[in-house]
Amino acid sequence: MTGCSLFRGPPPETFELVGPSSVPTTSGTAAQILIPEPSALKTLDSERIVVATGPRLSYYPDAQWPDRMPKVYQAKAIEAFEKSKKAKAVGRPGEGLSIDYQLLTNIRSFEYRTDGAGGGFAHIEVTAKIMDDRNGRIVAVRTLTGDAAVHEDSAEGVVAGVDAALSQVLIELVRWTLGVI
Repeated sequence: MTGCSLFRGPPPETFELVGPSSVPTTSGTAAQILIPEPSALKTLDSERIVVATGPRLSYYPDAQWPDRMPKVYQAKAIEAFEKSKKAKAVGRPGEGLSIDYQLLTNIRSFEYRTDGAGGGFAHIEVTAKIMDDRNGRIVAVRTLTGDAAVHEDSAEGVVAGVDAALSQVLIELVRWTLGVI
């Protein structure tokens, strides 16, 4: 059985998202915020980079995220709150926070939208709900979107566009959340 392999060709190249370098906001809070892993449809709940051509979904060849997209989004959302320096504490389940609010999210779109002729843009859509952890009531709901140009139909070009769209979404998420709580 030597020579048999489950893998064909080299592994996909892995790309990290950076997110916003800073999150300027005037609002702040002493509340502690829990950010559970977002929900997402199976197509997005993957390491693969989604490409949408009209209603058809596929994956960018030989490229991937460093983890499943919901986990990557969760990590970048926590980092965005930390970069704002306006939230007392923010974290994941299991990190021992005395939770005041939960930020529940659903990733609806996280993709490169192409026209099939080499042109396209990055599109992200996330719904967010702020839940008061003491009584379980939803205090606010919002849909956040980010769009950014993709200047080159390459893995690097697509990732740069997705990163720019993600930064838009995360900056708005932090500003909105801190303004509500």
